[in-house]
Amino acid sequence: MSVHLLMSAGRGPQECTWAVAELARRLEADARERHVTTRRVETVAGDRPGTFRSVLLEVSGDGHEAFAASWTGTLCWQAPSPYRASTGRKNWYVIAQRCQVDAPRTTFSESDVDIVACRTGGPGGQHRNKASTAVRATHRPSGLVVVVDTERQFSLNRGIALRLLRERLERGDDAAQRAVATARWQVHDALIRGNPTRVERPTGPAAQTRAPRR
Repeated sequence: MSVHLLMSAGRGPQECTWAVAELARRLEADARERHVTTRRVETVAGDRPGTFRSVLLEVSGDGHEAFAASWTGTLCWQAPSPYRASTGRKNWYVIAQRCQVDAPRTTFSESDVDIVACRTGGPGGQHRNKASTAVRATHRPSGLVVVVDTERQFSLNRGIALRLLRERLERGDDAAQRAVATARWQVHDALIRGNPTRVERPTGPAAQTRAPRR
């Protein structure tokens, strides 16, 4: 089992993209100490080398849920700007939220479809009224139902009904995948500065963070 964590600079300044890079490294180091596995699934580069607008991480292993929770929310990288010596600001905020990467796809099988012959009203002549050539098809896992009576042969209507069910399920899966992608990108706008859930600082004798190459 695993969870995905999206770390984003939001609409913050270039220092926030630097903070994303530093915090991602700090998270990965913390994971190694806790014997939790992390993998960078996707990165979006910042304007400067070595910085990131966002980093998508997969977290897995024993205790991965608690570990991900400890790195979720507003994160603060507390250090002087490596780009602007004149600014006195030292707090650079990043958002980290769990997210879904892929929506499950529906596996279509004819064995999951109940086919029932039926009669329908409307124009079509005596043959349509007397013979049960129409088809009512129900996809049990999703509850989708289609009724087809366009042809005078049951077998043809059955084939059309199965095709329509398959197409509707595929459209539903595509819509679900778009919704997942939209929800992921909404994380970028969810950053609330101040009151961070976690504050990280540079370590070392001089407590200075390495700035990315310019």
